[in-house]
This record gives sequence, structure tokens and C-alpha cells, in this order.
Amino acid sequence: MDSKKVRELTEDYIFKRVFGKKGNEDILKDLLESILEIQIEEIEVIIGAEIEKENIEDKLGIIDLKATINKETTVDIEIQVRDYHNMIERSTFYIAGLYHTGLKRGEAYEENNKVIGINILMFNVFEWKKIHSKGVLKESELNEVMTDKLELHFLELPKLIENKEEGNKRLRQWLEFIYNKRKGEIEMAVKENEKIAKAQVEYKYLTGDEKVQRLAFLRDKWESDHKSELNWEKREAEKRGEKRGEIRGKKLGEEMGRLQEKRQIVIKMLKENYEDEIIIKITDINKGELEKLKKENWKN
Repeated sequence: MDSKKVRELTEDYIFKRVFGKKGNEDILKDLLESILEIQIEEIEVIIGAEIEKENIEDKLGIIDLKATINKETTVDIEIQVRDYHNMIERSTFYIAGLYHTGLKRGEAYEENNKVIGINILMFNVFEWKKIHSKGVLKESELNEVMTDKLELHFLELPKLIENKEEGNKRLRQWLEFIYNKRKGEIEMAVKENEKIAKAQVEYKYLTGDEKVQRLAFLRDKWESDHKSELNWEKREAEKRGEKRGEIRGKKLGEEMGRLQEKRQIVIKMLKENYEDEIIIKITDINKGELEKLKKENWKN
């Protein structure tokens, strides 16, 4: 893997450094206004300080970029390059978790912030041609909104090429800049939007900075090594599962393999001192199983 390769804005580490860095709140504000089509009077980036950490193992791109807008809405912004075929479930789980933990002790339910999950994707998840899909809880027959306290947005970048008309102009310009596939469209966006021009300057600085290049490279390397290791563990677990599961057949063996794989991932994450919330989010393990694994592996 070449540590000198051109880093893309769609890489989560680079994306979060551009939009989450202290002093770049105006860039994030402009992007969010174009997506949500609202006026943002005040914005506070929650992850700003953590973005600056230099230890790649402290971060690993797992913590998403979060912000509070107008003191009443919490927004989580995630960019994904690889399709793990669980984007909808993952996003629903995560915004529900943010909503659940957002209410302070003693506060009334109605005081809880609205939570919005924004997912910018380098792949498609829906069959329809819409680039920007928005979801809230609705009454199914009447198609009436029951509550907008939980809101999901999916922006599928490959559809920019297929659908040339959809969306407001500012949003399309931001998505073209992030997608980075059409030079002419990007040049026009930079020329017409000063916030995109500022983002481009920040992006070019970051992708030329050796320290940032190194951290992004380590992020890539960790992902590749981790994936290879998990694939090996999965194969070994499935082999063991098949041997034990001859009576019940191959399906039982595969299930045992998946469970064993999950246990190994959780144990490794515990050893690396990941927070419970992050472990649950990544592995889908429930709280009871997590506590059981802790007791089994750290009896003393």
C-alpha cells in the first residue's frame, strides 16, 4: 500500500479533518444547510478536539462526526466507501442510541434533542434513482408524520451521474466536490461557493501534509490487516463449527463460526479499551453478552 497515494475526501479520516476541525464550522454549516434545507443560526462541532488525535488507534475512523445545530438538534454525519450491506440497520441503531442517551437525568421526554443521521455513501443502497433519500416515522396508511424526532438521510454519490437534475444547486455542488469524479463540476462549485473553495484549500493542505498522509495510510493499513485477520478467524471458526456441527449440518457450523468471530472481535476491542457503546455499535452484540464476555476474560 502506497503511503504517498492521493488521499480522497471520501476517506473518513480526511473528511472529518476537513469538516470537523476547529475553525471550519462555517464549512460544515454550509454543507448541512444544503442537505437539510434549513437555516442554521448556531453550530457546535462535538468531535472537533478528538479529530486532532495523532494516535491512529485512538480513533480508527469509528467515531463519527457529530454536531449540535440551533441548540435543539443533534446531527451525526458519516461517510462510507465500502458497502457492508447493513447501512440502514446500522444508521437506525445509531440514531436511536443517540436519542436514548441524549436526555439528561431528570429532564422531560419532550426536552430531548431531535436526532438526525446523515450518511454520505460511495455506493447505492436503494433501487430508486433519487440521490437524496430522507426518512422519518410515519403512519403507514395516512402517510402522515408521527414524529420527526428521528430523521435519516442517505446521499448516494454514484447517482449524481445518473440523475443530473435532482436536488438544490448548493447540495449538488457539495456532493460533486466530495465525490470528486467530474473536474468541470468541481471547478464550477469552487468558483460559485466560497465555502466549497475554503474546503478545497483545507483538503489540499491536508492531502499534502506528511503527518496527515501517514495517519490516513495507517488507517488504511489497519483496516486491511484487520479485515484479513477477521477473514482468517472466520474461516478457522467455520472449520471448527463444521466439525462440531455434523449432526445439525453445515448451517449450524456457519452460525457457530459467526458467533465465534464476533466473540473474538469483541474480546480484541475490549483489550484495546474501546467504550461499550462503540463495541455494541460495531459488532451488534447485546449488553448482556458483552458483560458476560468481560467476566469470562477478566475474572480477576
